[in-house]
Amino acid sequence: MNELVSIIIPAYNAESWIGDTVRSALSQTWPKKEIIIVDDGSTDNTFAIAKGFESKQVKVVEQKNKGVSAARNNGLRMAQGSFIQWLDADDLLAPDKIMNQLRSANWGRDIMTLLTSSFGTFYFCAERAKVSPTVLWQNLLPVDWLLNKFNHNVWMNPATWLVSRKLTEQAGPWNEQLVRDTDGEYICRVVAASERVQFVPEGMSYYRVCNVGSLSKSTSDKAYDSMVLSLSLCIQYLRSLEESERVHAACATCLQRNLIEFYPEKPDLVKQLQRMAADLGGHLITPKLSWKYSLMRALFGWQLARRAQLFMRKSKVRWSITRSIDKTLFVIEQRRRQSQC
Repeated sequence: MNELVSIIIPAYNAESWIGDTVRSALSQTWPKKEIIIVDDGSTDNTFAIAKGFESKQVKVVEQKNKGVSAARNNGLRMAQGSFIQWLDADDLLAPDKIMNQLRSANWGRDIMTLLTSSFGTFYFCAERAKVSPTVLWQNLLPVDWLLNKFNHNVWMNPATWLVSRKLTEQAGPWNEQLVRDTDGEYICRVVAASERVQFVPEGMSYYRVCNVGSLSKSTSDKAYDSMVLSLSLCIQYLRSLEESERVHAACATCLQRNLIEFYPEKPDLVKQLQRMAADLGGHLITPKLSWKYSLMRALFGWQLARRAQLFMRKSKVRWSITRSIDKTLFVIEQRRRQSQC
C-alpha cells in the first residue's frame, strides 16, 4: 500500500468529460496516488475545469498544442509514481480498478509484468457500458499477446494498463511522430519489453466511444503516414521476440487487413505495405469491400464505393439512435441527481 501510482490524464477540448474523468481518478481506493493533468492547448474550458481540481494530490499544467503523445510524455516527466496509470480525458476508471490490479502484482519479481484488465465501451452512461471480452483477456506471454492482437484485430483501451516505472522506462516514451494509432504502437512496444502480461478481470475501466472528432479517426495525409509507420513499428516489435512462420503469417494478416485503409487512393503507401509483405515472404491481394458496397462498386467503380464506405464509417448514422437514447437517459439521470441535492 506504500507504492505511489501516477495517474496521467492528457486533455484537449474535453470540457464535457474532464470533470467525470478526474473524479473517477480521485475515487480510486488505492490510497497513494497522484493525478497529473496535461492540457494540450485546449480552446474550450478544459483547463479551467481541470484547475478547479488542483490540490496537493492533483497537478494541472498546460502546454502548446503538440498532440496527445507529447502531453503524455510531459505528464510522465513529472510523474513520481512506481506505477503509471494512463487515462484519457473522456474515459473513466472503476473505483477499485488500481487496487485490484496491484493486489494481483507480485512485488519485485514481477516488476516487468504488464498488468491489464477488463473494460467496457459506453456513450454517456458508464452504467450501461458494453463489455466484450476478447482473446487478450487472459494471462499471456508477450509474443502470444501480440500474435493474438495481429491475428484477431483486437485491442485494449489504454486505461486498462497499469505499468511499472521500470517497464515504462524500458519501453521508452510515447512516439510523438505518430498522430494515429499512438496507443497501438505504444502498447505493442510495452508488451515487447515486458516479461509477461497479467490480466486482472476484477479491474474495470470505461472507454467513451461518442467522441467522433478524436484524432484517432483522422483521415489526413499525415494520419495515413502515421498508420503505416505504426504498422511497421509494431511488426518490428513482434519480430524482435520471435522469427517464425506463425509470426510472419500474423504480420501478413495484419497488413492485408489494413490494406483497405489505403487502397486505391494512396498508391505509394499501398506499395510500401506490399514491400513489407514481401519482406515477410508473402504478398497482398486486392482488398474486398463488404457486401453492402459490392453492388455500388460494380455500378460506379471501386473509388466511389470506397468513399461511401469511409463516409459511413465517419458519420453518426450507424450509432445515432443508440447514442441519442443513451444521452437522453444520461440527462434525465443528471437532473434527478441535481434535484436531490
